[in-house]
Amino acid sequence: MPRPVSLFTGQWADLPLETLCKKAKSFGYEGLELACWGDHFEVQRALAEKDYCKKHWELLASHNLGCFAISNHLVGQSVSDPIDERHKAILPKHVWGDGDPAQVQKRAAKEMIDTGKAARKFFDAAPKSVREQLARSGRTVVVGFTGSPIWHLLYSFPPVLPKQLEQGFTSFAKAWKPILDAYDKVDVSFALEVHPTEIAFDVVSTQRALAALGGHPRFGFNFDPSHFGYQGVDYLAFLRAFSSRIWNVHVKDVWWSERPTPIGVFGGHSDFGTDGRFWDFRSPGHGRIDFEAIVRVLNHLGYQGPLTVEWEDPMMDREHGATEAAAFTKKLDFPRSKIAFDAAFAEK
Repeated sequence: MPRPVSLFTGQWADLPLETLCKKAKSFGYEGLELACWGDHFEVQRALAEKDYCKKHWELLASHNLGCFAISNHLVGQSVSDPIDERHKAILPKHVWGDGDPAQVQKRAAKEMIDTGKAARKFFDAAPKSVREQLARSGRTVVVGFTGSPIWHLLYSFPPVLPKQLEQGFTSFAKAWKPILDAYDKVDVSFALEVHPTEIAFDVVSTQRALAALGGHPRFGFNFDPSHFGYQGVDYLAFLRAFSSRIWNVHVKDVWWSERPTPIGVFGGHSDFGTDGRFWDFRSPGHGRIDFEAIVRVLNHLGYQGPLTVEWEDPMMDREHGATEAAAFTKKLDFPRSKIAFDAAFAEK
């Protein structure tokens, strides 16, 4: 059975959900991955209002759309980050509060626990077709970021002391274990989008983060290859290394140069889309990610979750790109063969 092709709503949060539903269906999508910002999915309303989840499903159904994951990247980022004025712009007012860093982190952790509870309530109210898809994929997922207390130590000068890194992973685990324990109680799993600025951003740092959590059964990964390619990370090796914990997949492309550029891999403090960058995100099929190889590995792994377009391309109109990306992803999602191609020659 084909995996559902969804659109992540995070880059469309300037639009009301009803407007985006109309557009997403016209673009060719079968579902949405709802972001917990804008009016797309409001965690506290989902918990407090009796009919909030029901009305959301009615709106989605009216456009023949499903939903197979929700995402709370922005609040998750603030659980383990050193908090500064940048976080105010990405957080709900009730999480930012007075901006005291320790209290912001504490409120962010509570909001992530509430996100898991809201996800349980939301997906319990889902129509039969969605619940059947969730059963095939094996779990109910909240996608997001973790933040990192040690990202600023990435470049080791002044020389980074080993104990600083150990303390960072310990701090991360201390913050996230209670969240993951709370998810376990409501049968929800958290899928980290492995990504620069997070506690895990390549294969080795992901192994270390998982070890810090003691292999917590509710901690897995949202696979987005665009964050690996320009770093020089083997994204197929990532899939194989964490095969049992790939719980969501984003379809996003990236281009990187084969030659030296004026703006190197660290970005030169330039905006996305600036001419001369070494790398930039691209609409699916317009970068250098080998999506066919990814689908072949996903078929080996038996992944049955959604393929969700996270559309980002600073040099392309987003409606054009999202429409093209839906068709690209549907064509890409070929099923694994159920027979051997040479079965006709087998001995009878």
